[in-house]
Amino acid sequence: MTTTEAEIIKILAEERNMRKAAERLFLTQPALSQRLQSIEKDWGIQLFLRSPKGLSPTPAGELVIQYAIDSIAKREEIFETIQALNSKVHGTLKIACASIVGQNWLPKVLKDFVTQYPDAKISLMTGWSSEIVKALYEGEAHVGIVRGQVDWKGKKLHLFRDMMYLVDTEITNLKEIETTDRPFIQFKSDSNYYQEIQQWWQRHFHSNPRHQIVVDQIETCKQMVMNGIGYAILPSITLNGAEYMNKIPLINSENDLGLTRDTWLIGYESSFELRQVNAFVEVVQDHARCLYEYK
Repeated sequence: MTTTEAEIIKILAEERNMRKAAERLFLTQPALSQRLQSIEKDWGIQLFLRSPKGLSPTPAGELVIQYAIDSIAKREEIFETIQALNSKVHGTLKIACASIVGQNWLPKVLKDFVTQYPDAKISLMTGWSSEIVKALYEGEAHVGIVRGQVDWKGKKLHLFRDMMYLVDTEITNLKEIETTDRPFIQFKSDSNYYQEIQQWWQRHFHSNPRHQIVVDQIETCKQMVMNGIGYAILPSITLNGAEYMNKIPLINSENDLGLTRDTWLIGYESSFELRQVNAFVEVVQDHARCLYEYK
């Protein structure tokens, strides 16, 4: 049954009168009568009994009338859903995020996102920045949040820059590093991050740290520093809750910009056209602006 046929049956059932039904359908009575005969022929049974008093549904007609009503209602429901898809954010948002950002910054962003767009679903993977880029190449994520200098040919939005600090419970200035016996605690990371720290160290000191400890996670590194085991170089994004530690920015003078770490949002242009991705980008940029204003 087509939509038009369903509407004809529904209106005939409501009006029980050929003339009134024809007026509502903007048809002549002969034309409506012909349409009804055609519908009854398709069903292979009479749907209405005609009499001077009007139309009366047959038992079979009552079944077809209900079918017509249900069909029209379902069509309207689907139409409303389609309209909602055009005005609401639906679908799954696939994010690949550098672990350090996923642990320290992204949760607040996602909280705002799911509050504003409760119909959207989120798929999140974390890892090193090199793994994030790989996930985008392989289509496992719509957008990626990466750290440092990343070679990316697609869309790339700068989110924020944080300062690198030497943190310790005892050391109060960079000069003390040359004489201290305290271990330098480092965490495993992608080669890009490790190289930046090594290059900074070589520019400022003539020898390697006397003692070193290497751990697998940045949070483990932070906790060891907080417990007085040694010192580390950590980005400001990780230093919430470490107010009592000495935090020394890695600069030598007022003109020295020091060692910093940038965070970027990257992805392919086609992904940014998706409604859920576009909405996420807006929330991310709002948080990035707030971070700069706070600083």
